[in-house]
Amino acid sequence: MKTHESAENYLETILMLGQNGEPVRSVDIANALDYSKPSVSVAMKNLRRDGHITVDGDGHITLTGSGREVAQSMYDRHTLLSGWLIFLGVEKETAVSDACKMEHCISEQSFRAIQKHISELPFI
Repeated sequence: MKTHESAENYLETILMLGQNGEPVRSVDIANALDYSKPSVSVAMKNLRRDGHITVDGDGHITLTGSGREVAQSMYDRHTLLSGWLIFLGVEKETAVSDACKMEHCISEQSFRAIQKHISELPFI
């Protein structure tokens, strides 16, 4: 199932916030993305409806298998693309911003080709 860019951003944010082992809550997501709490609440409702997250009685958000798959894909794309752009001489802030846009629209085939090319470079 294809997810929308906004859903991909939310899922990637949940993944990144949860990397420290602490529970992720809607307020954490709102703070990280600088979004309003009501906007995040609506998004979490939609992600829950689509089976990408679960929310326990304490409001702790957990990625499901499908949510983790989407989140990890976006995170991997973002990390590789931003690192590659920085390596090419793009300023870090611009590289991160551009990678954030590119990660959502690049095809799997193109991403894998870039990934393969980068992995074959002797200095990376």
